[in-house]
Amino acid sequence: MSSTDAPQRSSLSYFTWAFIVTAIGLGLGLWLGFSTEHTFAGAMKVFFIVSVLAVLEISLSFDNAIVNANKLKDMTPVWQQRFLTWGILIAVFGMRIVFPLLIVVIAANVGPWSALVMAASQPEEYSRIMMEAHLPIAAFGGTFLMMVALSFFFDHEKDVHWVRWLEEKVSTYSSVKGIEIAFVLVVMLAFSKVIEGQKGAAYATTFFHAAIWGLLTFLLVEVLGGVLDRSQQTLTGAAQGGLGAFLYLEVLDASFSFDGVIGAFALSSNLFIIAIGLGIGAMYVRSMTIMLVERGTLAQYRYLEHGAFYAILILSVIMYVQTLFHIPEVITGLGGATLIGIALWSSNRWNRTNAAEQSVGE
Repeated sequence: MSSTDAPQRSSLSYFTWAFIVTAIGLGLGLWLGFSTEHTFAGAMKVFFIVSVLAVLEISLSFDNAIVNANKLKDMTPVWQQRFLTWGILIAVFGMRIVFPLLIVVIAANVGPWSALVMAASQPEEYSRIMMEAHLPIAAFGGTFLMMVALSFFFDHEKDVHWVRWLEEKVSTYSSVKGIEIAFVLVVMLAFSKVIEGQKGAAYATTFFHAAIWGLLTFLLVEVLGGVLDRSQQTLTGAAQGGLGAFLYLEVLDASFSFDGVIGAFALSSNLFIIAIGLGIGAMYVRSMTIMLVERGTLAQYRYLEHGAFYAILILSVIMYVQTLFHIPEVITGLGGATLIGIALWSSNRWNRTNAAEQSVGE
C-alpha cells in the first residue's frame, strides 16, 4: 500500500469487495429466511436482520478501523497486505463464526460439532438454548461494552470533546484511578437488586456472576494489550515491520470485534444470520482501514470516534435492560447507526466552521 497512488482512487473504489460481499451476504440472508420461514415475509425479516447486523458492526467498529490504521501506517507494505488478507479471514471466520459457536457450546454444554449441527438442523432447539442463556450473555456482554465505552471517556489525554458539557465534566474525574470500574460495579449492583426484586435471587446471582466475568475479561484484554504494547516498544523494528505487529493487531481486532459479536445476540440467536451480518460489516471495516491508511484522513472527521463509543455505551445499557424486558431490535440496531450519522454531520459542520474562521483570519 502506498499513499502516493491514493489520490488516483475514488472513495467508492476502496469498497469494491465490501459491495460484492454485501450482495452475496444479503442474497444468502434472503435464501436462509425463505428456507426456514417458507414465506416472503420470513425472507424479508432475515434480510432486515442481516442488514441491521452489518450496520451495527460497522457503527461499532469505526474505532477498530482507526486503531488499525494508526498501527498499519508504520508497518511494511508486505505485512500491511498480510494483515488485510489473513487478518480479515481470522476476523470473519474466527470471531464471527467460531466465537458465537463457542458461546452456544458453553450455554448448551455440548461439543462444537453438535452445536453446529443443532444450529443447522434444529433452529428451534438452538433458539431455546440461546433464550435460556440470554441473561448471562446480556450481563457479560453489557458489562464488557460498558467498560469499552467508559474507558474512552475517562481518559485524561482526551482533549477533543463532542458533547462538551458532559465530556469535559467526565474528563475532570479521569485522573481518579479505577473510577470507571467503580461506576460499572455500582451499575451492576443496582441492576442485580432490580432483577432480584422482579425475578428472584437466582436470576440476580446469575446476572451478577456473568457481569463480573465480563468485567474481568475486559481487564484481562487490557493487561494483554499492555504487555504486547510494551513488547512492541522494546522490539521496535521487528514489531512494526513483521510478525510482532501482525499478532498485536490481531489481538486488538479480536477485542474490538467482541462487542459487535455480543451485541449481535440482542438481534438474533441464529449463528448463520450473525455470521453473515457481521461478516458483511467486517468487510466494510477492512475497506475503511485501507482508505484511512492510504489517504491519511483520520483527522478529517473528529467526532466519528465519539459517536461510535456513545453507540457502544447505549448498547451496553440496552443489553442490561433486556434482562428485564424486551426492546425492539430496530431500536438496538439502528440507534448506533443514527449516532454515527450525527457524529459525521457534526464533524463536517466543525470542518466547515473551522475553514470559514481560517479564511476570515487570513
